[in-house]
Amino acid sequence: MEHEQAREIGAASEPVLSIRDLRMKYGDRYVLNGIDLEARQGQVIGYIGPNGAGKSTTIKIMLGLVQGYTGEVRLFGQNIAEAGPDYKRRIGYVPETAEMYDNLTAREYLTFTGELYGLAPDLAEWKAGLLMKGFELGHAIDSRIASYSKGMKQKVLLSSCLLHDPDLIFLDEPLSGLDANSVMVIKELLDLLAGQGKTIFYSSHIMDVVEKISSRIVLLSGGRVAADGSFEELRARGGEKSLEELFNQLTDFHEHRQIAERLAAAVKER
Repeated sequence: MEHEQAREIGAASEPVLSIRDLRMKYGDRYVLNGIDLEARQGQVIGYIGPNGAGKSTTIKIMLGLVQGYTGEVRLFGQNIAEAGPDYKRRIGYVPETAEMYDNLTAREYLTFTGELYGLAPDLAEWKAGLLMKGFELGHAIDSRIASYSKGMKQKVLLSSCLLHDPDLIFLDEPLSGLDANSVMVIKELLDLLAGQGKTIFYSSHIMDVVEKISSRIVLLSGGRVAADGSFEELRARGGEKSLEELFNQLTDFHEHRQIAERLAAAVKER
C-alpha cells in the first residue's frame, strides 16, 4: 500500500528532476544530443545503454560534477546552473568506481561523510552504526576499510549514499562485488525506498536485475533517449521476451555471436 501511495503522489506532484534539450560535446562529438527527461517521486528508473551512450555524463551533470553543457537541468524545481550547492544535500550517489579513504575505519568514514551532508556528528555516527549492522557489518565497523573485501566496501558506499536520507538516489552498478543474499536485500531495499517516495536512478549492464527492479526503463543510444517506459510497455513495443533482447534491438547490436566466435578462435591460436 505504501508503495502504491508513493506512486500516486509522484504522478500528481511536480517532477523531482526535469531535463530539457540537454547536450554535451567533447571535441567534435556529441555525447548527449538532445536529452529530454522527467522523473517523479517513487520511481525506480533503470538507466541503461551501451558504453559511451552518455549515461555517466548525464548523471555527473545532474550531480554538478560536469560543466559546459547546454540545455536545462532542474532538480527539486531549481535550475542547477543557477542554484547553490544546497540541493546536493538531497542527493545520494554510488559511483561505478569510487576512491575511498582506506586508512579510515568505516565508522570514521561514514561519520565524516554524514557531516559533509550536514548531519550532526553524533547522529551521523549513530546512523552509521545502524546501517552497518543492517548490512551485517557491525562487527567490522571499527576495522580499516583497507582490510575490507570488495563486497564489504560496496556496502560502505551504499551506507554513505543513504546515510543522510536523500530524496534522489543515483546508483551506478551498485551490486558490484555483492553476494546473492546481499543482492536480494538491495532489491527489496530499493522497493521500500521507492515506497517512501524516493526517486532512484539505477544504472547497470545486468539486464535481468534492471528488468526486475525498475518501474520505468530509460535507454540511451547515440546520445539520445531511444526508449522510455515500463518493461511491459517496451516489450509490447518491441515484441521481445527479455530486456537484453530489446536492448540489442534498440541499439542495433546483433553481432554478439560473431564477436564471441572470433574471440574464442583467437584463444585457440598457436
